[in-house]
Amino acid sequence: MRAFMKNLVDRINSFFNEEMVGRIPDNLLIPYKDISQTSVLPKQRKIANDKDQVFSHSNVRVIIPTLNERENIHDIMYRLKNMGFCDILVVDGHSDDGTAEYAQNLGAKVILQNGHGKGAAVREAFVESLSNSQADIIVMMDADGSMSPEELPSFIGAINAGADIVKGSRFLPQGNSEDLTLTRRIGNKMLTMTINFLFLTNYTDLCYGYIAFSRNALLQLSTRLIGQAFEIETEICVKAKTLGIDVVEIPSFERLRRFGTSNLHAVRDGLTIFSLLLKEYLQG
Repeated sequence: MRAFMKNLVDRINSFFNEEMVGRIPDNLLIPYKDISQTSVLPKQRKIANDKDQVFSHSNVRVIIPTLNERENIHDIMYRLKNMGFCDILVVDGHSDDGTAEYAQNLGAKVILQNGHGKGAAVREAFVESLSNSQADIIVMMDADGSMSPEELPSFIGAINAGADIVKGSRFLPQGNSEDLTLTRRIGNKMLTMTINFLFLTNYTDLCYGYIAFSRNALLQLSTRLIGQAFEIETEICVKAKTLGIDVVEIPSFERLRRFGTSNLHAVRDGLTIFSLLLKEYLQG
């Protein structure tokens, strides 16, 4: 019985991976070096290889919302700094484990968020970045160690190739996740199908927050966002579509959270995301 159930779960996981990848026309799959071997680009724009990409690290800001992530933030900061990224903004939700102080000691700019929830932190980070940073590219990533800083050149390369927003996808070829449970995988699939049906989009991964923005795109988008929690990622996708902002997906590999437990509640947050999609659709 145990072997049967394991086989069933493997078959379901395989189905969802193949179904999502199958949505992408073959002629839009563009070879890319390193972790991002495949990118979905409008008008088949070509991305240069990493060795051909030239960008200034000072032109990139990385924003990281945190809540009790002291054990994880050290590794992320070390890897970002080692790659040459020094403009790092941590927006802390009043952690009680010393995350804010620790991140500041590691060289990050730290602000304590006024609101509550990931969405509020992201929105505050956008406002601060547009006001006080000269960076032309702003990247948001999680603090739990699941998103690899080493993928950043792929996101930056796509922005430099002309994309307005670059979104990581765990369901493109060369993308994957060690962290998605079957429940979350199915929920993400259903929500992705919903946004694609309602808004005539072609996203492959809705609930993933590794996203890079050009400054101009963020100027258009930031004032339209109101999300308070994990629905912020979905709101970005919806409002980018309604504003006519060009969104590109590239493969991303999500690793297991390194330390601690997630603040995500799959059912509750899934229902919030579904409600947001319906509300945005009805408001036209």
